Amino acid sequence: MAINLQKGQKIEIGLTKMTIGLGWDPNEGTGYDFDLDASAIMIDADRKLVSEEYFVFYNNLHSPDGALTHTGDDPNGKNSDGDDDEAIVIDLDKVDSRVEEILFVVTIEDFERRRQNFGQVRNSYIRVVDNHSNQEIAKYELDEDFSIETGVEFGRLYKRNGSWKFEASGIGYRADLGFFLEKYYKGQIIK
Repeated sequence: MAINLQKGQKIEIGLTKMTIGLGWDPNEGTGYDFDLDASAIMIDADRKLVSEEYFVFYNNLHSPDGALTHTGDDPNGKNSDGDDDEAIVIDLDKVDSRVEEILFVVTIEDFERRRQNFGQVRNSYIRVVDNHSNQEIAKYELDEDFSIETGVEFGRLYKRNGSWKFEASGIGYRADLGFFLEKYYKGQIIK
């Protein structure tokens, strides 16, 4: 039976092969499709990207260590039919030894022009699925109203004393994908 997580709740994962599923339902009637994008940010002990290739998203579907695979972009949120809108398949046995944490964030593409935010999105969640049994292990449903936020950290995997744990984050930002790259990237970003 799956654990229904609360914001800030942490659990021991006990898996090495899993899928992080992310889902949402945009409200209708805004005049534009909602293009929400899930990303995974693999960071080291200094809370910085190991390298830019460890930022896994719609334009970089695989981490260089082979541990993470993004299953692809759902550009309008209409492909899920009750299932995950986007998913990231993970093999923790392959994670680069420098990686201490994997953040899962969702951002709204072109939010300024389209005047969109997470206040116009409902039924948002992140879930952990065991790849061997295909059973949902844990799920966090974001019940907060992110009325001005355009980027949300849904959850994170992190390593403590050699084992991986999952935390339901639910932290909102008025930010785009570039914000998260700037926040965690060590090098210079050329715009």
